[in-house]
Amino acid sequence: MTTTPPRTGRRLRGRRGRLSPVAAAATAALTSVSLLAACSGPPKENAGGVTDVKLSASTPEARGEIDSFTWAVYAEPPTLDYTVAFDYPQNTVLSNVCESLMRWTPGLTTEPGLAQKASNPDPTTWVYDLRPGVRFHDGKEMTADDVVFSLGRQTDPDNAAAWAQVFQNVASVTKSGPLQVTVKLNKPDSQFPQYMATAAGVVASKAAVEAAGKDYGTTGGLGCSGPFKLGTWNKGQSIELERFDNYWGTKAKSKKAVFRILTDPSARTNAMLSGEADGGYLIPTESYARLKSSGTGTLYFGEGLSTVNVNVTNMQGPLGDVRVRRALSLALDRSGFVKAGLGGAGTVTNSLTTRAAWAAAPERTLKTAFDSLPPTDQDVEKAKALVKEAGATGKTLTVATSSIGQDVSLLATAVQAVGTQIGLDIQLKTIAPNAFTALFTDPQAREGIDMFPLTYYDSITDPLDLLQNFKTGAYMNFAGYSDPEYDKLVDEASAVYPTEQRMDVEAKLQHHASEQLLWIPVAEWPTALFMNKRITGAPTTISYMYYPWAADVGAAQ
Repeated sequence: MTTTPPRTGRRLRGRRGRLSPVAAAATAALTSVSLLAACSGPPKENAGGVTDVKLSASTPEARGEIDSFTWAVYAEPPTLDYTVAFDYPQNTVLSNVCESLMRWTPGLTTEPGLAQKASNPDPTTWVYDLRPGVRFHDGKEMTADDVVFSLGRQTDPDNAAAWAQVFQNVASVTKSGPLQVTVKLNKPDSQFPQYMATAAGVVASKAAVEAAGKDYGTTGGLGCSGPFKLGTWNKGQSIELERFDNYWGTKAKSKKAVFRILTDPSARTNAMLSGEADGGYLIPTESYARLKSSGTGTLYFGEGLSTVNVNVTNMQGPLGDVRVRRALSLALDRSGFVKAGLGGAGTVTNSLTTRAAWAAAPERTLKTAFDSLPPTDQDVEKAKALVKEAGATGKTLTVATSSIGQDVSLLATAVQAVGTQIGLDIQLKTIAPNAFTALFTDPQAREGIDMFPLTYYDSITDPLDLLQNFKTGAYMNFAGYSDPEYDKLVDEASAVYPTEQRMDVEAKLQHHASEQLLWIPVAEWPTALFMNKRITGAPTTISYMYYPWAADVGAAQ
């Protein structure tokens, strides 16, 4: 769960982290040592968690059309302008309305989207041949001018786009034919073409966006081309999407999709149990067992490309000594956290990146990336010795925590508990959810904070998405880590297009970042999805952030 991510130089970067969907009030009820002690036994499903979690590649295909379905979301998007779509609520809705040049599939691969072909005639040129006959929701036909305009909005300083970092190496975007756009880069960039399958690559009608002016994204239509168009937005209550019958691709199976805004996790769970909502993503972890055993539907888990970490934000104090970081890593009870904080639906890890992010890597690369990483077995005595050796016994460290979600509050509490055990003085600083979000955007908000829990998810299937965060000056390099050799490897990986060759370099980055424990990895966390017996078809993976998943939802029977 977690946090909101930033983007180099500008503002929040949704892909980097996530706001917790779980508004648990667990923090106050749990105390440090007793927490994990209480959770050290076999997990009890009736206590909220689940056991024997298996990831599903998909859900059964829909058998027919339906008039509508209702989906529970944990927050209302402040806007649906694609340039600032950085977090779950926006992208869960927007992915069904606005489409990108490329498409991230439910299998987390990339395929043509609004561009039917992408070619790379030289290392600094990308040519996108557009799909003919695509109509926007305003009735106009997509042209190259719309693409140039839409990508240009991402680099306009007046828009303060959340995706601006993706375009940092872009020299120009020009129309090179009626249905062709050419992107010139200042230097080779292996990440740019992959991000064209995210909200960074969305294409909207120039006429519609200009007509909406400053109200674009908050009032009226979005002028996009997806299988649904924006219908009625009842502020604070619901967002309705209507099927777009002139869609160029396979029409949506439901005539309408209604997103109910239910900020309270209990209310959201109850809505799914009662049928008020037919389903939802980002299920509260404490509700896993209730939903799974309810008999009203199915709880699925899918690949989330997400890792839960302890983000190290200050290396000027005791954490500047890698022995202290290693001591905390050795002392953590990761298994206890997975049971208590993630409802049993997670996997202990010593890797900052998920294994799924390396899906395209050959075996030899995987061995380099994952073999000999720091161990995850808890060893409190060795941790104590490291703290003593570093001269850090009795030193104070501050961990930020919040009621934003039980994964945050329980991990912070666990760090405090083990820190005390190994001779450190760990103080918790509880801050409001909004202030917690500010940890990603405001250096002043991080003053006096040494660590905070962070769940990071990839927006592309490439481990460099995470590993580049430790380059000197990177937006999420909050601790100011700097190593010229690491920076050189990041640049090298960024410049290499062949995937296997690039992942060879990324494996070295993974090993370096893990050895140095620039963040302390704790667990991999899957995506959770619930659908009642009336509907089926939604993908289980985190692809729903950019894939038009609602178009696949239809009748289960």
